[in-house]
Amino acid sequence: MKVLFIADIIGTPGIEVLHKELKLLLTLENIDLVIANGENAADGFGLTPKFANEIFASGVDVITLGNHTWDKKEIIPILCDKRIIRPINYSNITTPGQGYTFAMTKKGVTVAIINALGQIFMNPIDSAFKAIDSILPTIKQKTNIIIIDFHAEATSEKSALGWYLDGRVSAVLGTHTHIATADERILDNGTAFITDVGLTGSHNSVIGMNKEKIIQKFLTQMPIKYEVANSEIFMQGVLVEINENTGKAISINRIKKGKDVWKI
Repeated sequence: MKVLFIADIIGTPGIEVLHKELKLLLTLENIDLVIANGENAADGFGLTPKFANEIFASGVDVITLGNHTWDKKEIIPILCDKRIIRPINYSNITTPGQGYTFAMTKKGVTVAIINALGQIFMNPIDSAFKAIDSILPTIKQKTNIIIIDFHAEATSEKSALGWYLDGRVSAVLGTHTHIATADERILDNGTAFITDVGLTGSHNSVIGMNKEKIIQKFLTQMPIKYEVANSEIFMQGVLVEINENTGKAISINRIKKGKDVWKI
């Protein structure tokens, strides 16, 4: 089976390229399930019902989040939607939403998706390693096909989680830094890994935001209002092929689609 994971969607430009490119890709590659990180979809920060609906309308099956989960208060009511998951390692058991979900492909195959947040250079949060460990036995009662969106800053933390879970999950896919890395691989025991899948939005930018504004902030150290950039728009992500019987990854390939660019 093939699972497409779409990189962090940055604002309206990201959603627009998603609508433009995703359905064609679904047809060409015979994709079984689509997951996308949507924590930056609402004007660059957070997610709202409006933007969630637009992402689902494009063909996405499950939306993952990250450190910007709570940036828009409007998200609270829709966190009961099993198609939207926030990081599993929030310590408060009363935190709205869920950290993992199950999705069924059109062929009737059950896939588990887990969202986790890193600790290094991030706001205080419980260990992703321990949180995932605690839930894996329950998940494996239903399926051995398990995809993890690890939303983290440090490459070392992402790599460590990949190796820690190697052979126990199908894929550990890094998000958050918005810069696609060229280290996609199948680890020793069959887990697909990449440090970061990139961004879906403007690549003529600083991680999806207006580059002049960000440069000005670095020059002056003064606070500025971030603005979503709107040129050189691409959809990035990875396509992971998985053995349905074993849950082991067969291949992982980066994608970049938009304008006249087609890479897979």
